[in-house]
Amino acid sequence: MELGQTWHHDFSFSQEQVNEFAKVTGDTNPLHLDAEYAAQTAFKQPILHGMLGACVFSKVFGTIFPGPKSIYLSQSLDFKKAMLPGTEYRAEFEVIEALPERKRFRVRTCIVLPLSGEIFTDGEAWLRVR
Repeated sequence: MELGQTWHHDFSFSQEQVNEFAKVTGDTNPLHLDAEYAAQTAFKQPILHGMLGACVFSKVFGTIFPGPKSIYLSQSLDFKKAMLPGTEYRAEFEVIEALPERKRFRVRTCIVLPLSGEIFTDGEAWLRVR
């Protein structure tokens, strides 16, 4: 990894995956699972758990960029807008601080709509890369 390096990863989650995430975490808020309930809210339909969307950061860091030689140390998150099942999103990454002598890197992490660039989740992560 080096300062200024970028990466992106396109993804989406289905309602079935949202349901499975709810089972694993125990977060069974009807806003995520019940279409009738969600229809009565400002969102009008079920939304993703914020942490389900943010899980993509862990996937990318651990398997793709920088991959298995990384250790995910910390993450800040700002959930700006609700994410919807079945929508295609893009996770974007940029190395914004590099401390190669300590094998540490700070990475801006965000989730956007690919065409508009509208930000849904924003944050920063620290990684240790062996």
